[in-house]
Amino acid sequence: MRRTLIEIEALAKQCHCGNNHNDIPIETIMISDDALQQLVIYLQSKKYQTVALIVDQHTFEAAGRQLSALLQGEPIRHTVCFIQPNENGDVIADEVSIVQALLEIPQDVDAIVAVGSGTIHDITRFCSYKMKVPFISVPTAPSVDGFTSMGAPLIIRGVKKTIQAQAPIAVFADINVLKQAPKRMIAAGFGDMMAKYTSLIDWRFGHLVASEPYCPLVDKITQESLQECVNNIEKIAAAEEEGVRILMNALLQSGIAMLIMGQSYPASGGEHHLSHYWEMEFLRKKRPQVLHGAKVGVSTSLIAEVYTNHFFIPLLNDLKENKALLGHKTIELLERNRQKIKEWFQSLPSPSELRSMMERVEGACTPEQLGIDQELVDRGLKEAYHLRDRFTILRFLNEFVK
Repeated sequence: MRRTLIEIEALAKQCHCGNNHNDIPIETIMISDDALQQLVIYLQSKKYQTVALIVDQHTFEAAGRQLSALLQGEPIRHTVCFIQPNENGDVIADEVSIVQALLEIPQDVDAIVAVGSGTIHDITRFCSYKMKVPFISVPTAPSVDGFTSMGAPLIIRGVKKTIQAQAPIAVFADINVLKQAPKRMIAAGFGDMMAKYTSLIDWRFGHLVASEPYCPLVDKITQESLQECVNNIEKIAAAEEEGVRILMNALLQSGIAMLIMGQSYPASGGEHHLSHYWEMEFLRKKRPQVLHGAKVGVSTSLIAEVYTNHFFIPLLNDLKENKALLGHKTIELLERNRQKIKEWFQSLPSPSELRSMMERVEGACTPEQLGIDQELVDRGLKEAYHLRDRFTILRFLNEFVK
């Protein structure tokens, strides 16, 4: 990471934002070409007797098989839990997968190892939290920023909910494994980072208008992670070691920012709510799922366009004309902070620039490329804000601007 764990924790302890910042329980983060071997050494140092590996059929081939073989000659007993796909062939972090994992994980387990990307980590994070045992992260693709966070986004009765559970105690990311990840998963990781352009604006806006918790340090750490990816987009697009390492570091640092805050405010705004809405619709219609980062890579440019065209340009420039609509206090607040809001939007690339970035990493840049039609896009823009109790600009536009 650009910053070390020790440095980030020290900065968090010195922070005067007024919010309670979580301690970082992560003991080590290792991104190396022998990370799996180092994980075995780490497990021995912890004197664990029994561990469970949570995998799916793809992540077992990516890293689980090798890790299982490394553990065979050690005095550590291990079991492998293969999370089964649904009827569409997708592994989903839902109540079915959670119950399967809880049934198959030994009751005397000392630690659980998540071997996979976002979904496997969400299942493992929740199960380890409920079983009151630590979990260890073994990412198999640089595809999401949730590896180091506390949040477990789960589908419960068809609705996407994020449960604050626990962070891993260690991360072992094997660069040889990450380099072999499909390019679409690398593009998804970049898309998840690009979402910070709009999520940070939403977070600042929610703090400004609705007094939602905000921390400038966490904002800065998230911005740094985003900028590191944008500055190195060509290296990431090439999917070679340096680019993969840069992307993985950025994703981990973004997750730590969420961990410190105890919520996903800095990393998840209207663009994520729109993505969750699409995901739920696909599940409802029993359609094959689309990678999380692919969805937010597309939704970010859509949200940027909506925010610019319906909030920043017309509303902010004609505040007095909207007095009856918004109310005196809101008008006064926005008027007083007009320059600050302008600065937020000046740092936001245009929708076409955002789409171009996704194209450069060979990711989808339009809803149509993901099988999402205009009707679902329009419906999501009107309804997705209900999925989270957050005062995003998307919520503001739907509830206060007609």
